[in-house]
Amino acid sequence: MLAALRNAFKIPDLRRRILYTAALLAVYRIGSFVPVPGVNAVELARQLGVDGGNIFGFLNLFTGGALERFTVFAQGVSPYITASIVMNLLTIVIPKLEELQKEGPEGRKIIAQYTRYATVLLGFVQAFGTTIMARNWGVTSNPTFFGLTLIMLTLTAGTMFTMWLGEKISEKGIGNGISLLIFVNIVAAMPTTYANAFRAVFAGQLHIVSLIVYLLITIAVIAAVVMITQGERRVPVQYSKRVVGRRMYGGQSTHIPLKVNQAGVIPVIFASSVLSFPLTLAQFIPGVKGFVDRWLDYGTFGYNLIYVILVFFFTYFYTAVTFNPAEVAENMKKNGGYIPGLRPGKPTADYMDRILSRITLPGAVFLAVIAVLPFVVAAVTRVPTNILFFGGTGTLIMVGVALDTMQQLEAHLLMRHYEGFLK
Repeated sequence: MLAALRNAFKIPDLRRRILYTAALLAVYRIGSFVPVPGVNAVELARQLGVDGGNIFGFLNLFTGGALERFTVFAQGVSPYITASIVMNLLTIVIPKLEELQKEGPEGRKIIAQYTRYATVLLGFVQAFGTTIMARNWGVTSNPTFFGLTLIMLTLTAGTMFTMWLGEKISEKGIGNGISLLIFVNIVAAMPTTYANAFRAVFAGQLHIVSLIVYLLITIAVIAAVVMITQGERRVPVQYSKRVVGRRMYGGQSTHIPLKVNQAGVIPVIFASSVLSFPLTLAQFIPGVKGFVDRWLDYGTFGYNLIYVILVFFFTYFYTAVTFNPAEVAENMKKNGGYIPGLRPGKPTADYMDRILSRITLPGAVFLAVIAVLPFVVAAVTRVPTNILFFGGTGTLIMVGVALDTMQQLEAHLLMRHYEGFLK
């Protein structure tokens, strides 16, 4: 692995991408310590119950502690993810957006611009709710119109800057920018999380055996995530021989890799963001808060049930968006490719669609199990979520993003005939 890293830094373009990504991630972490003016962050964190293992503790994990410190990045990437989900759903419903999606890069640029507008709107709505809640709790030093407007604009600007950082990393860096921002936040929270766990052991609040069992389960989850993420069904493809000019092409056998977890960590990120947004807003509405706390609060049966349903939905939805069997079958037909025993065209597309539907099911089940695993592990090991607030979702995102980034580095290295990370 060290040799692969050295090879990566030998390539000027790849070295620039790595350093560019590291620089923007450093800027993001620095920004997560810049406080929002006019708010008592300590008192607000106490009122939110960030350390109590509730929905705000979950959001705090995804923001790397920015919510607890109430900094300019306190809202994290949640508004952008929610806006992306809304735009993806509208693309299927609205014919105009579907046409833009099919136009290629230019059409996708327009959709991306609409997503940015939606992010600003959702970010401002969330900032408005948070500011009103802070005012009602009396944790603002200047509860005037201008003071509250400054808080809302600061939070919205932080959301916009976070979105810009993620897009720039995806464009000029390595890996998926938004996923990397979440990855960095989770990694940044790990030392504090485990330090709290060991302090709880020494204080007698947590048994050492429970902590060891928890760590062993975490290691097993990491191994399972790697296995499922790397698992794939290889569909054999044969290309016919054809003569172009004086040269002969085709005649070779290859395969199409259909991954068990084609959607990666996206369904879990989407599901958690969609579920956390209304739950967060419900805390600001007194009439709704009582119902939410009883039936849909973080960790309840209703919360976990909706979480599992959303994970299943987004797994199939994102897989359908990213992999189109009809398009793949048409491209194979144009290039003289076929699956042995099947006619090119629609029979090939139906065959791949059937395989993809079957192998996506175990991937969706695995993601759903990972989503609710923290509550099961907490019950088995008796490790309270307010002591060790780290579970399957965070592990899945960390491992998934790390593997995706490594695969992108691998592709760059192999293009230049260097030995990569994965063997």
